[in-house]
Amino acid sequence: MEYSPGCVFSLAEKNAPIPGCTVSEAICSGETDVVCYSLAAGTDISAEIYFSPKLLIVAEGTLEVGLPGSQTRTLHALDALVTPAEVPVGMRTDTSAVYLEINIGRNQSMNQAVKIGEVFRLGELVPYQDGKIVNMDVTSSKTMKFALMAFDAGTGLSEHAAPGDALIFALDGEGVIGYEGKEHVIHAGENFRFARGGKHYVRADKRFKMALFLTLE
Repeated sequence: MEYSPGCVFSLAEKNAPIPGCTVSEAICSGETDVVCYSLAAGTDISAEIYFSPKLLIVAEGTLEVGLPGSQTRTLHALDALVTPAEVPVGMRTDTSAVYLEINIGRNQSMNQAVKIGEVFRLGELVPYQDGKIVNMDVTSSKTMKFALMAFDAGTGLSEHAAPGDALIFALDGEGVIGYEGKEHVIHAGENFRFARGGKHYVRADKRFKMALFLTLE
């Protein structure tokens, strides 16, 4: 996975749109492909047919996703959508958009709370619960997991190491990530990367929601 582990960063800032251009950057390659796209105002990616669903997550801007039957879905920052397979799907923006595309694959399980082709707000899928951590696996397979977590103030995860590379999306509030002996404060809209085997913990001094993309290859 690209991007250095152990620091807070912004996918949107690292992939600022270039006027008149569409840009793509492979973040993770293998059985689970992850690509970051940057579309300048007035640009598009023409409709193409893919043979497995893809999870789209908008980091910044406004993205219009064209589906069959002249249907259009509009996504804003921290919105997500799972595209249908084996039908033409295209993307465009009038303003600009930076978004992540995660190849889900044919044999991955999908949470029933997520409907293919419908926009959902990542932070709204998991509620806060007093004194608890609420977790939801959105999609998973033998090679990846995409999960959501809502931490009440005063909760957290003790130090552990992940079996693969991980990318964090802060969705709401403020959290503290400890990584290899250093603490990092992260806010909604920011990102953080764990390397495989990197020791880390999460502490929520205030209420905090995040999404986690984890490779298991």
